[in-house]
Amino acid sequence: MKRLTFFALLAFAVSAQDDVNWLDAAPGVAMEYKVHVEAGKEDCYYQYVHDGATLYVSYQVLKGGDGAVGFAVRRPDGKVVHPYAWKASSEYEEQNVATGGYYSVCIDNQFSKFAAKLVNLYLTTFRYDEWEKFAQELQDMDVTVQNFTETLSSVDKRIQIMRQFQQLSRGLESRDFNLLSANLNYVSTWSLIQCTVVVLSGVLQVYFVKQLFNSDAGKKVAGAKTQARA
Repeated sequence: MKRLTFFALLAFAVSAQDDVNWLDAAPGVAMEYKVHVEAGKEDCYYQYVHDGATLYVSYQVLKGGDGAVGFAVRRPDGKVVHPYAWKASSEYEEQNVATGGYYSVCIDNQFSKFAAKLVNLYLTTFRYDEWEKFAQELQDMDVTVQNFTETLSSVDKRIQIMRQFQQLSRGLESRDFNLLSANLNYVSTWSLIQCTVVVLSGVLQVYFVKQLFNSDAGKKVAGAKTQARA
């Protein structure tokens, strides 16, 4: 199951060129995935990051196995900037990217041979230099917007931080709900099994006691006791 939501910010700054992917050319993108990673497999995702942009990536394991996966981030030149670590959650942030290109984000479940994992992956990239371009365009129109753009830039940075915390909270909430559901199913199943065993044991005891009195040996023992009393 994959869910992709994205927000393209500052759409006016993207030129309509046929040979350029509008999503890669967008100055700001935020994406959230819910990824099902099979046992013994590794899934990688690629996101274009512009020069000077800020990249933020985080993940949480929502369900499956021991609740941990490997996570790595590679730059366009292949250098691993976030090495693999088997954890339930992790994050990576890089500001002022020196060389733009496609960053790869890989989720590794190869250590788990039997259990698949459900992982919530959050990725955002933003170019703060677009605010300066926007201010320059307005200044060319004889509009003084320095304080306005500074305020907007500050608000946008705070919004990005809040979105990161909200995404982390949603991931933890989903993981806790899945854990509670799994525990409820476990307890309910074993309680039903134990109740069934107790009932069957009682029925079998009653059945064997009745069979004992209905058998010939039981009748002889009862007759002998009656004669002895007489």
